[in-house]
Amino acid sequence: MPYVTTQDGTEIFYKDWGPKNAQPIVFHHGWPLSADDWDGQMLFFLHRGYRVIAHDRRGHGRSSQTSSGHEMDTYAADVAALTDALDLK
Repeated sequence: MPYVTTQDGTEIFYKDWGPKNAQPIVFHHGWPLSADDWDGQMLFFLHRGYRVIAHDRRGHGRSSQTSSGHEMDTYAADVAALTDALDLK
């Protein structure tokens, strides 16, 4: 399973479907969901030529189950680590 590791060592699970050179769409779930909740939308856009990416927030789904870092600034930093690792433009 694909993971990216954040600065504080948290492993963030993600799905990355479609051509690497296609226009990316990144899906962010809310509480208490996971990346899996986006599968229908991901398939819709995948079949229209997009690269689709969804991640499990820290503490959700297959990402590390952490007791801290559950505020928007940390969630945003986690997404920044993901977009950097995937070299999204």
